[in-house]
Amino acid sequence: MKFLISITLTLLFALSVFAQNQAEVIVTSTYLRKSPETSAEKVQTVQKGDKVTIEKSQDKNGWYYVSILNGIVKGWIRKDTIGSIVKAQIIAQKPQKNVSTPTPVPIGTPVIIIVPSPKVSVPPKPNPKINPSATPLEDDEVLRVETEEISLNVRVVNDGNRPINNLKQSDFKIYEDDVLQPITFFTTAEIPIINALVIDNSRSLRSQLGEVIVAGKIIVSAIRPKDESTIVRFVSKDKIEVVQDFTSNKSSLDNALNNLYVEGGQTAIIDAIYQTAKKVEQYQSSAKKEDVKLRSLILVSDGDDRGSSYNEQQLFELLREFHIQIYAIGFVNDLSNEFESGGKSRQEKARTFLTRLAEETGGKVYFPAAINELPNIAADISGELRTQYLISYNPTNTGRGGIFRQIKVVVTEGANKEKRVAITRSGRNSPTN
Repeated sequence: MKFLISITLTLLFALSVFAQNQAEVIVTSTYLRKSPETSAEKVQTVQKGDKVTIEKSQDKNGWYYVSILNGIVKGWIRKDTIGSIVKAQIIAQKPQKNVSTPTPVPIGTPVIIIVPSPKVSVPPKPNPKINPSATPLEDDEVLRVETEEISLNVRVVNDGNRPINNLKQSDFKIYEDDVLQPITFFTTAEIPIINALVIDNSRSLRSQLGEVIVAGKIIVSAIRPKDESTIVRFVSKDKIEVVQDFTSNKSSLDNALNNLYVEGGQTAIIDAIYQTAKKVEQYQSSAKKEDVKLRSLILVSDGDDRGSSYNEQQLFELLREFHIQIYAIGFVNDLSNEFESGGKSRQEKARTFLTRLAEETGGKVYFPAAINELPNIAADISGELRTQYLISYNPTNTGRGGIFRQIKVVVTEGANKEKRVAITRSGRNSPTN
């Protein structure tokens, strides 16, 4: 009798199953929560690359009810924190309390019977790429979504460095490591701009600050309803301050510019760019094409870093992961021209650094000879940001390992063999895992 009961229970258990899909977490880290709300109690930290099992019947208002660690830990997770479903399988599970009734699988469907393990407390999976002392990224913060599709903001200019508009998709070719890539998306439509004005407030710019504020207001005046800007002042590595968070309110941005002031300290340009670039990249990030925004960082400085925690290599590694154009205005003329260690002067080092920032991110660099050039530079930057092409492609090389892949965009010649030059970021790093 006991044997027959056991068989009957096993059959009932096998038939009360529902389809599940497996996916990967695609953000630095996030949380499972007890209920589908960002304010709900945290159940478990989930690291990037961890596998989660999604219960399809539990999709609620942008959240999934999932399990991790082979079903040991369960909770709710936001849909935009996980990648595309990569594998589907049929798994039998006991019905959970407070979970809707599973959808039966037709008789004859092959199933895998999993004996539930006892509930135990399991520590988060360690991730060597994450600083253990750092606070995990909250799942109610903005999260950067990874996708295999690569998007480029492309500016096209003629021999006179004037922008060329009204080109068609057929005028463009994209190469990655000299291999032609398939274009998957192309638009000339104006898209919203998310930008940051990052302004050096060290004493080296005290004589220019007034005009810098005026130039900043010119850039702010070009903001349109769907654009948003933030203003960051910096001096040393411990004096990097967001004086105005992202907003479309021009009055708030102007007031923040008016309140800038100089003070002493070892200028930390690299740290200021590093921190602000992360802020710009993460703000309102989305994988949906209809949510795409042009992201830029406008730097005003002499380019002479004196006290950053990060170095140039670390900064450029970060920028290759992001999709941010950098426009740099460099007041380098007051820097010394005397050779230092390494065979370069402080002025030459600053010029090289600021130029590389612009070239590798598809932006532009300006070295004003006089302060009165700033209004025209500000107007030029605003115009450059409005005359771009958004082009996406699926890379044919799907290899991983964090390898740098060079990107080149080629544009057909115009009438009378007019030369057209495409300007975009220099490359990307392949996914690390």
